[in-house]
Amino acid sequence: MHAIILLLLFISFNPIKPNILPENVTGGSSGIGKCIAMECYKHGAFITLVARDEHKLVQAKKEVEKCAINDKQVVLCISVDVSKDYNQVESVIKQAQEKLGPVDMLVNCAGTSISGKFEEVEVDRFKKMMEVNYLGSVYPTRAVITTMKERRMGRIMFVSSQAGLIGLFGYTAYSPSKFALRGLAEALQMEMKPYNIYVTVAYPPDTDTPGFAEENKTKPLETKLISETAGVCQPEQVAKIVVKDAVQGNFSSSFGPDGYMLSALTCGMSPVTSITEGLQQIVTMGLFRTIALFYLGSFDSIIRRCMIQREQSKAADKRE
Repeated sequence: MHAIILLLLFISFNPIKPNILPENVTGGSSGIGKCIAMECYKHGAFITLVARDEHKLVQAKKEVEKCAINDKQVVLCISVDVSKDYNQVESVIKQAQEKLGPVDMLVNCAGTSISGKFEEVEVDRFKKMMEVNYLGSVYPTRAVITTMKERRMGRIMFVSSQAGLIGLFGYTAYSPSKFALRGLAEALQMEMKPYNIYVTVAYPPDTDTPGFAEENKTKPLETKLISETAGVCQPEQVAKIVVKDAVQGNFSSSFGPDGYMLSALTCGMSPVTSITEGLQQIVTMGLFRTIALFYLGSFDSIIRRCMIQREQSKAADKRE
């Protein structure tokens, strides 16, 4: 039986779909994680949803089950915080594998976000970001990797962010935790490739999820204006691309023209899936760098304008 684990969401695929891998997904009770679960379920997957909120898990399970293509599919729900206790995470994944079979694909979706000026973000929030966004992916991956190596097959996905490719105003706590996933993915891919295990890093843009809506309530004006230059994606769109790239074993999964440009610009020593991909990066690098400089200039202009407006507002208040 094929199994897929999505951090906060575990998924196992039905063997009648041999081209689709079993999957476990964390962060599966809402947002991108839930949509990935639904997308996989449409392909015959067996799914384990893992999240902290039991109520949201139950609701997500009902939505995922509506996407079934046969009456043999199963959605398993387990409540746990994947960022706190490795032993507990290992135990949960073991339970999922005993019920649904070994994990063929692990999709790490557990994540949280905070935006604010560096000096205004509480110090403990930097730690929280690393715990949830980084260790929340390290622990589940560590728990499945031994079995994958023994079976000499598997897919592992990390859901990062476009803010994991470029550091932006207001994301001094968030961006580093997402950048860290790429470093982990590159090193892990080099270790796992001889075992036929492939790693994928997804860099979705702003996506219309409950977490994004909550973040917008306290987002600095500068961050809002910069983010608006790229628009907002729907989680269903992101899920389709994520699943496709993970199954194909692509290292990088990007979204839209801006996402492709960012991914190519920052590829560095990242693995490539094909020679064609490498050649495209070489050919487009100069053009993309030129475009990027214009973007950076516009971001700096936005920040200067906001600062000037703020200073003028303060001066006006003093005169009154």
